[in-house]
Amino acid sequence: MSSSSKSQPSAPVYKVPGLDPEEMDRVADQTFQRYSSSSVKRNGKGVAVVWFRNDLRVLDNEALYKAWISSQEVLAVYCVDPRLFGSTHYFGFPKTGALRAQFLIECLADLKKNLMKRGLNLLIQHGKPEEILPSLAKVFGVHTVYAQKETCSEELNVERLVRKGLQRVVLPSSSAQSSGPSSTNNPKLQLLWGTTMYHIDDLPFNTLSLPDVYTQFRKSIEAKCTVRGCIKLPASLGPPPSIGDWGCVPSLDQFGLQSPNVSKGMKFVGGESAALGRVNEYFWKKDLLRIYKHTRNGMLGPDYSTKFSPWLASGSLSPRFIDEEVKRYEKERQANDSTYWVSFELIWRDYFRFLSAKYGNSLFHLGGPRNVEHRWSQDKILFESWRDGRTGYPLIDANMKELSTTGFMSNRGRQIVCSFLVRDMGIDWRMGAEWFETCLLDYDPCSNYGNWTYGAGVGNDPREDRYFSIPKQARTYDPEGEYVVYWLPQLESLTKEERNFPGRAYMKQVVPLKFGNTSRHQNQDKALAARGTNFGGRQTKGQRR
Repeated sequence: MSSSSKSQPSAPVYKVPGLDPEEMDRVADQTFQRYSSSSVKRNGKGVAVVWFRNDLRVLDNEALYKAWISSQEVLAVYCVDPRLFGSTHYFGFPKTGALRAQFLIECLADLKKNLMKRGLNLLIQHGKPEEILPSLAKVFGVHTVYAQKETCSEELNVERLVRKGLQRVVLPSSSAQSSGPSSTNNPKLQLLWGTTMYHIDDLPFNTLSLPDVYTQFRKSIEAKCTVRGCIKLPASLGPPPSIGDWGCVPSLDQFGLQSPNVSKGMKFVGGESAALGRVNEYFWKKDLLRIYKHTRNGMLGPDYSTKFSPWLASGSLSPRFIDEEVKRYEKERQANDSTYWVSFELIWRDYFRFLSAKYGNSLFHLGGPRNVEHRWSQDKILFESWRDGRTGYPLIDANMKELSTTGFMSNRGRQIVCSFLVRDMGIDWRMGAEWFETCLLDYDPCSNYGNWTYGAGVGNDPREDRYFSIPKQARTYDPEGEYVVYWLPQLESLTKEERNFPGRAYMKQVVPLKFGNTSRHQNQDKALAARGTNFGGRQTKGQRR
């Protein structure tokens, strides 16, 4: 753990980014200015809609660009879909917990502000997109709805329903984008790829032929592909259509949720302005990119890793922008293993997105993409001890308390708690995946479920048995017990050596470990080679134990 991540149990909440609102806005405005172009020409007619989904940003947003260039007026829309606040598929947990809901609210408020600065506004409506968008298309004579393409079944189903609804809307001929005769004068849905660093059309293989081994995928695209440049937009995107009521940014009580109290750990600020502020803070202000590879496995504090993942998951931050900032840093400051490693991790994120397109719903099934047969327990009491941080293993309990308090957990922590749930407890991995879906700020289905299938040994990686030894993990990544005592202050009175191995001074362990035990004198580390995973969009390298 890096010295910058050290903290005492009484430490205050760390805001991420650690910038005041004025500084975040200044950084965002300067960045937008760098990515503005006066040479972009508008040649469209009528009204186009940009339907915001998981791309809550202005910078490098192709859907926004295409809507502007193809129209005279752009109507930006966000649909607060009630299905996002329903229950998870198998175990009925909340689909979106209060922490991520609050982050989403902040993202929408910031998107609305940034659009208004550029002559637009954001229409916020509550309801299903397949009902809202066709209605708007009819009222405003919309010729095209532009949106970002998704890959998982729930999102694909909404796309299908929206397309079907638009096909039932008949436009007057003057609303058509083209002036020529047309047998079907309906609004069109145009879906654009924008979630990954490498564009899907630039891959040297189609998604059905995607290599099942990550290293083969990475080497192929690094050798044969280039990252496209960020899309530049004009400084002014107006005008929007004339609308009396643009709708308000929702509040938590509208979702039936209570405001979360982040009393310790990290409090992430939602929105594109915060995302651009964090990139500037981490790369340029604090100059932490140069040591990233050496600190990324930390667990405590705001600066051991980039913390970009919540904004990547909401689409408030473009992975192509991160790549361009890395290249700018390498040119202006230095290039080393750490600068490469940020791009390396973004490739992991790409890989899971493309993998979801290849394997579809098998990513969510008990047997995973390989349809592995295994007997799993769904013991509710055992699961709840893991969920609530009451297992008797400080490293597990501290990580789970951080997750429930902040909506975040280090990548190292995610791998450890996953291994413990499926290997030591034998609990159905889908219970863990769905609880992560509830809690994580940086939840996205591709990274989350892709990684849980790997951790459970049902993913497409043929190396099935990845086991993380808690004694070894504790000694390696929390040798003085700083992390566990931060989240479990009752351990503070113990010696540094005892904090991760407190015995009866803590609580009874709910299960014995599969390999070894927690005695610091009897570490039987039989951990097999473990592939680094990227839970929630954060990644690490190859072999791990």
